[in-house]
Amino acid sequence: MTAALVVLLYLIALPTLSLYLSKGHHDDPSRGHRDLPAWAICLSIVATETSTLTVVSIPGVAYGGSFVFVGMALGYLIGRIIVAWRFLPLFHNRDMASAYQYLGQRFGSHVQRLISASFLVTRLLAESVRLFAGMLPITALCAASGFPIGGPFLMVLIMILTLSYTMLGGLRAVVWSDSIQLLLYLGSALICIVLLSHQVSLSQALAGAHLFAWGHPAFTSPFTPAAAIIGGTLLTLASHGTDQLMIQRCLAAKSLSAARGAMIGSAFLVGLLFAALSLVGVMLHAQHHGAPLSQPDTLFPNFILTLPPILCGLLVASILAATMGSLSSAMNAMTGAIMGDFAPYLRRFALSPIALSRRITAFWALALLATTFGFSGIHGSAVIFAFSITSYCYGAVLGVFLLAMLRPHATSRAALTAFFTSLAILGVLSQLRIEGAPIAFSWLVPAGALSGFLAGRVSEFFVER
Repeated sequence: MTAALVVLLYLIALPTLSLYLSKGHHDDPSRGHRDLPAWAICLSIVATETSTLTVVSIPGVAYGGSFVFVGMALGYLIGRIIVAWRFLPLFHNRDMASAYQYLGQRFGSHVQRLISASFLVTRLLAESVRLFAGMLPITALCAASGFPIGGPFLMVLIMILTLSYTMLGGLRAVVWSDSIQLLLYLGSALICIVLLSHQVSLSQALAGAHLFAWGHPAFTSPFTPAAAIIGGTLLTLASHGTDQLMIQRCLAAKSLSAARGAMIGSAFLVGLLFAALSLVGVMLHAQHHGAPLSQPDTLFPNFILTLPPILCGLLVASILAATMGSLSSAMNAMTGAIMGDFAPYLRRFALSPIALSRRITAFWALALLATTFGFSGIHGSAVIFAFSITSYCYGAVLGVFLLAMLRPHATSRAALTAFFTSLAILGVLSQLRIEGAPIAFSWLVPAGALSGFLAGRVSEFFVER
């Protein structure tokens, strides 16, 4: 019961503390106030891009000496530097509520709403996968630690708690809760490393460790050097340079320089998180004497169950933290996209921004639950599956943004051509098999962005003239 008590205290303390830190702000809760510190935004960015899948899956992927997610972080760093200097000024200097308002200024409201709608659909599906897959280890951990609870009930409970501080505290509460949650599960990973270091030597664990998947097919593994660095860079341009989920946080910074610092700093922080979780995986491999692993996503949860009750409860709480952090960020970002991109359709409701934002956030909570209950199972690594969903649409959106940034005279017809051509090509690529394996998710964004941009150029050259 000690572990269950720790989890219960966390579930009570997090919403309470988040609301306390966000008190005193009563305007549109889906927007920032341009007064949040860069370090908190940096923590929030990393907490937003990671989830239960990150905490649970990466140790399993790393089992056997693989630090491939750290290798991908090299591409993330390059991408975030580009985002900081080329993308953030597009939004921060224009007082925007949504990342897609830039496309509205360039191509018109119909392109803005199309891209925003694609973000909403993609985020709904990706977060539902995260929530569904995340509930499996959490339910097992809660049951084993003396807090038995059914998956659907736990899912609804987490959603209610997350919705409470997201609705009442808005973006400020989300950023502060993200910061707390990231520190909790990063600290938990470090504690696990310390505990495992008493059982296995670090040199033994790191024997044969590698940053990339050397010798694997270049286009079917997301962890080869080219896929990790090139694909990771382009994936970051899309996920952090064009996605409302990340841009919303940067718009809450005090200045453009603060937003840039938070964006670049997040690359080092996510690399540290990936390294810590990967080190847990390789140390568990040494502890298990290299025994084969049938279900990678159960490796870390099974280890947690062997810990003393208080530590077990802390680590279960950290996994809950990852789930709640990604949920609150997603709901707030989707609400911000609706408020910023579909404002003309909302005037009929005659509600204040606060009341309207809270109702929209509640709608997304229900939509996420309904979509999550529609999933019956996921095969393979859930974190790879979630990456694949987002990468499919990211490529098409990035192509449109590149067209807007690099081609000043491109029109809305070129933008629409770019978007739909990219989706069609990505649809074909997703069905292709190379030596029986699908194309790695890390190549979908470069393929989508390049094909979309070229299609837009062809339209601009042959049709617009």
